Amino acid sequence: MSPVVRARDLGIRIGEGRPGPHNAITDVAGVRVGHATIVRGDGPLVRGEGPVRTGVTVIVPHDGDPWSEPVFAGAHVLNGNGDMTGLEWIRETGLFHGPLAITNTHSVGVVRDALVGLAVRDGLAGRPAWSLPVVGETYDGQLSDINGFHVRPEHVIAAFDGASGGPVAEGAVGGGTGMICHEFKGGIGTSSRVLPAAAGGWTLGVLVQANYGRRGLLSIDGVPVGRSIPLSEVPSPWPTPRSGLAEPPRPGLAESPRGVGDPPPGSGSIIIVVATDAPLLPHQCTRLAQRAGLGLARTGGLGATSSGDLFLAFATGNRDLPAAEAVPRGRGVVTLRALADPALDPLFEATVEATEEAIANALVVAETMTGRDGITAHRLPHAGLRQVMARHGRLHEGTGGA
Repeated sequence: MSPVVRARDLGIRIGEGRPGPHNAITDVAGVRVGHATIVRGDGPLVRGEGPVRTGVTVIVPHDGDPWSEPVFAGAHVLNGNGDMTGLEWIRETGLFHGPLAITNTHSVGVVRDALVGLAVRDGLAGRPAWSLPVVGETYDGQLSDINGFHVRPEHVIAAFDGASGGPVAEGAVGGGTGMICHEFKGGIGTSSRVLPAAAGGWTLGVLVQANYGRRGLLSIDGVPVGRSIPLSEVPSPWPTPRSGLAEPPRPGLAESPRGVGDPPPGSGSIIIVVATDAPLLPHQCTRLAQRAGLGLARTGGLGATSSGDLFLAFATGNRDLPAAEAVPRGRGVVTLRALADPALDPLFEATVEATEEAIANALVVAETMTGRDGITAHRLPHAGLRQVMARHGRLHEGTGGA
């Protein structure tokens, strides 16, 4: 198996910040990531049989008991054509309990229920407690038999039990297996930043499940990559690619052989998860989650009507928080640490940079995949990408590293 090539291995260096040792969300101490990937079958779509190109990704927020020890969190929705369960309780209390999972649109329910089952297995058994897991989704029906419901509880258990720190598998793995991004093959991507000591030395990591966007809008480090690698050079997996403002209109849904019931070209979403070890309060986590949208915008994300752009940020800088409905100890006072608001600015910058690089990594790592009915999502070509970056003076030879 050839070594995994990420954006920095191609000479792409986004922003000014320094990545952590793995350039991944797992650079935040205690954060673990696990995947279960399901790839099965080829040829015409047969509902319930395949072809299958799907999976689930699980993020565990810290090294303690995630079911009984929450961390502070906040969420932001750029465009709401999607779902992330459990957000109302996070908005109400500012507390995030348990692991988070990302899967395909039609598997949210089974993944949520499987996480409840894990909570009972590991932390809630024998107690009259409850769990409201966080599960996000994006649509993989262009390549996979999404209506076959192929993600099962055993896949969620495998992803959770296999979650680990260190390097994170990217591209067409886990929940990102069947995803398409800017009309290239997309999926899971991650990146991190370590702040300078003078700015607190905090670590921040981002993980995305990227499944959105029109080709012509794709930008990497300010370079118009999508316009430079057009559909005539690398075809789109969509039969009628979405038109831009400068392009002639293409056939609409009614004229398309796909039929009115099919999703429009470029349909999909992006889930962005931000983790940091900084001591943030819930409203500060929400502000951090909002900045993920700026990193998305830098790559060409618009928050289109067909896109569900949902972001969650959590902070592990305050540990040993009581569960939301725990019986108070003594007078019920909890001692917390928090950053002064101006000290958040370096974390905002880190979020934007790491989000952009995570999306770039998802595109660079993902390999060409053929799914149902012979539909192919081609990888972002490495040689072509390097040529485009060099032409714009944005190729940094010898960057390498994580």
